[in-house]
Amino acid sequence: MDCDRGEVRRGGEHLEVTALEFRLLLMFLENRGKILGIDRIIELIWGAGTFQSDQVVYTHINNLRGKIEPAPAQPRYIISLRGLGYRFDG
Repeated sequence: MDCDRGEVRRGGEHLEVTALEFRLLLMFLENRGKILGIDRIIELIWGAGTFQSDQVVYTHINNLRGKIEPAPAQPRYIISLRGLGYRFDG
């Protein structure tokens, strides 16, 4: 991820990501190895006091997974932790 250029690459290949997906990936990288609950993700991405349904968060994370994971159905970077949230292992 090149924050200065606003680019994401996987294996040298440029990935087209939305601005929101870019922010999600940056958030995960900045919190690598830490569990981030849905409420914390909403606070970091949309802002404190903002209402977003859990489903909106799931959808955006799944879209990002589809772009960065070699096998999105078996993620190795964005890990779901049932009842806790997500952790980035990359």
